[in-house]
Amino acid sequence: MQQQNWDISAATSLYNIDRWGAGYFGINEKGNVQVFPTQDTQTPIDIMELVAEAKEQGLTFPMVLRFQDLLRHRVETINRAFASAIEEFKYQGVYRGVFPIKVNQLQEVVEEIMAAGEEFHFGIEAGSKPELLAALAIHRDPESLIICNGYKDATFIQNALIGTKLGKRVIMVVEKLEELQQILAVSREMGVEPWIGMRVRLLAKGAGKWALSGGENAKFGLSTAELLAASETLREAGLGHCLKLVHFHVGSQVPDIGTVKRAVREAARFYAKLCKLGHAIGYLDCGGGLGVDYDGSRTAFDSSTNYSLQEYARDLVWNIMEVCDDEKVAHPTIVTESGRAIVAHHSVLIVEAFGSIEKERETVVTEPKANDPKLVASIFELKRGITRQNRMETLHDAQEVKEKAQAMFDLGLLELDAKARIETVFWQIARAVVEHSQGMKFLPDEVKELEIALADQYVCNFSVFQSMLDHWALGQLFPIMPVHHLDVAPDRQATLVDITCDSDGKVSKFVDLQDVKDTLPLHRLQPGQPYYIGCFLMGAYQDIMGDFHNLFGRVNEAHVFLDEDEECGWYIEETLEGSTIASVLSMTQWDEAEMNRLMKAQVDAAIKGDRLKPAEAIRLLNSYEKALKGYTYLHFNGK
Repeated sequence: MQQQNWDISAATSLYNIDRWGAGYFGINEKGNVQVFPTQDTQTPIDIMELVAEAKEQGLTFPMVLRFQDLLRHRVETINRAFASAIEEFKYQGVYRGVFPIKVNQLQEVVEEIMAAGEEFHFGIEAGSKPELLAALAIHRDPESLIICNGYKDATFIQNALIGTKLGKRVIMVVEKLEELQQILAVSREMGVEPWIGMRVRLLAKGAGKWALSGGENAKFGLSTAELLAASETLREAGLGHCLKLVHFHVGSQVPDIGTVKRAVREAARFYAKLCKLGHAIGYLDCGGGLGVDYDGSRTAFDSSTNYSLQEYARDLVWNIMEVCDDEKVAHPTIVTESGRAIVAHHSVLIVEAFGSIEKERETVVTEPKANDPKLVASIFELKRGITRQNRMETLHDAQEVKEKAQAMFDLGLLELDAKARIETVFWQIARAVVEHSQGMKFLPDEVKELEIALADQYVCNFSVFQSMLDHWALGQLFPIMPVHHLDVAPDRQATLVDITCDSDGKVSKFVDLQDVKDTLPLHRLQPGQPYYIGCFLMGAYQDIMGDFHNLFGRVNEAHVFLDEDEECGWYIEETLEGSTIASVLSMTQWDEAEMNRLMKAQVDAAIKGDRLKPAEAIRLLNSYEKALKGYTYLHFNGK
């Protein structure tokens, strides 16, 4: 892209920030990314100013920035979307959403969501015993729900019933038929009637990466025959009135609204038929699936959605109402378990690029010499003669020279200097081929592959396995872009590599409106100047699912709130330091005190053997002990 044609609008278009940003992110005139936590453009937060403040408070990179007001805004937006749809269609029920704690179990995140949802009677969903115990502790509103999903044992059921005894609306969703008998047995022992839900296994299933979590071969849920058996079991026990909820889940990150419509109509039919069997069911739980438009394309692609939040709410309300009216049963309270759509936007990972690996870097002299071997002279001649017309022929000839050079080197017939110069000139020719191909209507696959091969690798101080596990494991795409210098046109194409020792520790697929991009436009790194890259929409699952590959632990965090009384309009409410070396070692049974003792024994032996002076030995031991208490990631510029 030409420098003279570059401006902030060009940067906005290049990185699609106005599309995937959903009104929460933009670029200011300084060329810095800014955040609008409530979508109000009058209250921007400049990420670079925020990073500077976090550094002043002692945080180093990588760091996660959490925008708590954005969390609150997401909760309010979802609840108001359903309220609007209910009013529009004159629906006779209400909406009672729940937050699935598995999407982000961090206490401050859950607390903010619960506080924001209080006026809407917004509840919480738990799928394990630890999650249930956390939910019971934080839940306060007797009008909101605690939904218990997942397989359950006696202890799980007991704790759910403790919540019931405390006056909470705790609904245990039966995932398999055998669970029902256990719920009834534990309920009798505790002398409390349970609130029970039934998860139905629909024929309708989702699309995208999580499609297999729905459909008739799904891991969870009851078949039609099992549903009837469960209904009969409850009636025989005199507890038919305890069936309060019908649940379904069509998959996470559902990209196509058609999938949602089919699933909700099928589930509403199950709800209506069970009502006609005499059960006083009050709730229809539509599970999760509300997607996030990670790439901004607004399509049915895996990393996008072809629908808006308002369309999603309207379709759920309308289709449930239509089926219930057709069956002449009361409209249920609508429940959704939308987690990703609530938390994804609030979290931004900032990483520092501290080095680059470039194919074309001038590490050897590339001028021809009089006594050059024939192959070296040949490739220089090819470089001199390349034109737009002969670019592909020149490329093929250069590839042949490079292959011959490798063969001669393998036989010991070519020296290092000659091999290095041939490879350097080859990549210069490759760059010229790509440049000569720009603007052409048809781009050969060879040229596309060259563009990827020529891309730099930016070495970034983070771990993909810890901070972007879904990208590595599932190919999930996240919006990634530089957070500063956006008033200047990027001049490099790059992929990102992390500091783990694994070759899979990389990001080489990026969001794009048309397709998935293999490279990301970035600026050339300048010696001594930090370069920061933001990974956006990171709030769902990545915080809790991180892997401790190479024992890189949790990263530093800054929690940010808007405040009109502050001169800048915001403040950092809290900083949380990431994992220390000692803390991650302790997860693999290494004891800090024992490690210090073992090192001290070795230092003492070195003193006795006259290999170390006592003063130097003490310094070394102190350095080791201090390192154990340090951050697991790299430190630059003495910070």
